[in-house]
Amino acid sequence: MNILKVVLEEGFKYAILALGVYLSYSILDFPDLSVDGTMPLGAIVSAILILHGVNPWISLVVAFACGLAAGCLTGLLHVKLKLQPLLSGILVYTVLLSINLVLVKFGTGGQSIASTFGRDNVFNSGVANVLPSNIGGLNVRKLIVLFIFVVLIKILIDLYLKTKSGMLLRATGSNQQYVVMLARNPGASKILGLAIGNGLAALSGAVVAQSTESANTQMGVGMVVFGLSSVIIGLSLFKRVGFMKATTMVILGTVIYKACLQIAVVIGLPSDYNKLLMAVLFVVALLFGKTGKIKLKRREKNA
Repeated sequence: MNILKVVLEEGFKYAILALGVYLSYSILDFPDLSVDGTMPLGAIVSAILILHGVNPWISLVVAFACGLAAGCLTGLLHVKLKLQPLLSGILVYTVLLSINLVLVKFGTGGQSIASTFGRDNVFNSGVANVLPSNIGGLNVRKLIVLFIFVVLIKILIDLYLKTKSGMLLRATGSNQQYVVMLARNPGASKILGLAIGNGLAALSGAVVAQSTESANTQMGVGMVVFGLSSVIIGLSLFKRVGFMKATTMVILGTVIYKACLQIAVVIGLPSDYNKLLMAVLFVVALLFGKTGKIKLKRREKNA
């Protein structure tokens, strides 16, 4: 049961990031590499604010806003300067490497890690204290908070995608010419979508930082691979479940991905191989997704 609890906690924390990647990768068809920079940006901003006495909930909002700004920059580089998506993301990621390093050293007085051990966070203060702390001998308060948090974000995304702005976002990713025919600006939709996606990545970083009570500049390494893998796994495995929304599939994909990583830990795989395992799982997810598409096309031809 403890392993299941750990998997769910880790899955829910990073599901927020995966939902952001879903918006940029699946909805906008935009491979955004700046996520590797915005995730630690949110973590560092949240940790530093908590160290300076700011309410942990407010620190989440500020972290999200910082992610929005970074996403806007990626979008502006692509839309206004006509840079390729990959190059736009790489440039913003490179900029954030320096910004994150400066922030963590400035906020901690020269330290490379912002530790918030013993400080209030969203899991041990405020409304979290109303929730049960132990069920069956397990401390489940953090899991409950994360579950509520992820469900709320999922609902907000689903509601947004049903709005006029959300539908334009979908149309921008699938058919830009259609958006132009509607006398709308697809560039504005791209910037908005990338802003929200990176905002969610930064928010995920802030949640992870408060959960682990620390933040550093290396937290974002491999997060693009992680997010893409979670999205591909979720959408590939559950695409035939008619009643399930894509956002739910992404969340489940994140949990499954984290479960695979946790199994590796249980069987004794050294932590040095974590990134290698993430890359292997990503390749497997890609192959699985392509195989599913090929089978679907064959069935359509035979039908």
